Amino acid sequence: MIDHACAERFAAAWTAAWDSHDLARILAHYAEDFRMRSPLIADLADEPSAALAGKAAVGAYWATALARLPDLHFELLTILLGVESATLYYRGPRGLTAEVFEFGADSLVARDERDRHRRYLPGRTPLEDIRNYRPVDPRRASAGQPNELQL
Repeated sequence: MIDHACAERFAAAWTAAWDSHDLARILAHYAEDFRMRSPLIADLADEPSAALAGKAAVGAYWATALARLPDLHFELLTILLGVESATLYYRGPRGLTAEVFEFGADSLVARDERDRHRRYLPGRTPLEDIRNYRPVDPRRASAGQPNELQL
């Protein structure tokens, strides 16, 4: 199980590796056969599935990204914990991103899911929307009533 201290160490080392632009240092956090999904893979790697597998494939993709973004820097905003995962919510050159890291038994990243977020409610950030989230009650929504679940 991932604890908060472990997730904080990972986040600090991961962001420092990316900020250094050292591909070997970045890839050191990942298992040889890890899988990655990102909407940017479809654009930058011309891969319609938006997925890549293995250090060789992802390393080539990241080498291209690092060359295109010489001023790349990530600002960590928060860390969310799962059972064997951590989600880093950070600001990068393309905006706000939530990246989910699933760890294997060797404590290396086995799976990486990235999604870029944009403002989707006027004047609020996604983090503010998460704080103000109200679950939907499907019984009320299907009846045309206000759809906030009464807790």
